[in-house]
Amino acid sequence: MKITFTCMKAIGKVICLVILFFYPALLFSQEKLLGEITEIRDLSYVIGKTDTSGKRKLNLVLPKAQKDAPLLIWIGGGAWSYVDRNQEMELCKKIAKEGIAVASVGHSLSPATWKDPKYNTGIQHPEHIKDVAMAFKWLYDHAAEYGYSPSNIFVGGFSSGGHLAALLSMDERYLKNYGLSASNIRGILPIGGTYDIAHYYQILSASDKKLADSHVKGVFGSTEQEWLDASPTHYMQHLRVPMLLISESNTYPYATFFEEKIRQSGFKKMEVHHFQEMTHGGLWKHMSFQDQSKYRDVLIQFIQSQAQPAQESRN
Repeated sequence: MKITFTCMKAIGKVICLVILFFYPALLFSQEKLLGEITEIRDLSYVIGKTDTSGKRKLNLVLPKAQKDAPLLIWIGGGAWSYVDRNQEMELCKKIAKEGIAVASVGHSLSPATWKDPKYNTGIQHPEHIKDVAMAFKWLYDHAAEYGYSPSNIFVGGFSSGGHLAALLSMDERYLKNYGLSASNIRGILPIGGTYDIAHYYQILSASDKKLADSHVKGVFGSTEQEWLDASPTHYMQHLRVPMLLISESNTYPYATFFEEKIRQSGFKKMEVHHFQEMTHGGLWKHMSFQDQSKYRDVLIQFIQSQAQPAQESRN
């Protein structure tokens, strides 16, 4: 297990995964040629049913110079309630310019009346993770069409997306619905997430129980079994996909809780970075908008190190 601790500092009470990032995003349905990358937006990944929400779509960014590129399936943050695949595009384009195809995946959303009364409709777990599994299947099936490698598919995400990335690889029920398994995932990159819903609720409750009740119960339900069902920590015996685990000052308690569970399980294929000099929102902004970002480089280097060589992945 490779563990890197950056700027270890004491932290106080935190509430994370409830930060809104609203950045302008242009909506496209056509292909765009952007120098060394190709960008395709609003691809529906719905399989076998009609999507009336418009949320079950993905944006694809492809490096033009590299065939059989690894693919990063990226799930944006937003407390499972206001995830926007379009606001992740700056990060996706910067990663794609390094020779990695990226799919920014949207999914069905939960209500968020704790933040704004207008967010009063939506779904609960497991609908988010079902959508992510469906998107994975669609991307796996369309690898030849878009020119990335089906043998080098990585799944990552930020904040609530980090939770979903971990859950997809550890609770295989959702991939098995499509004849796939964790063996089809080359690596996972959960960043700034929470991984045990009861633990998440406990920390939020210490600062604001009303928020914890409306938020956590609105997303995951109110019973202990529902929280277990949604927690990657509940599936430790199924962890076998190489992992890059990243936190910052706000999500450090959640990541270290998960990290300790992983250590206890004996799993070794993990790289850990705790960037405590960064806030939750600050880390996302730095990775997304800085021309040079050592934090984004960690993601890119992990994918490059774990990906099979192109010839080997075709065999």
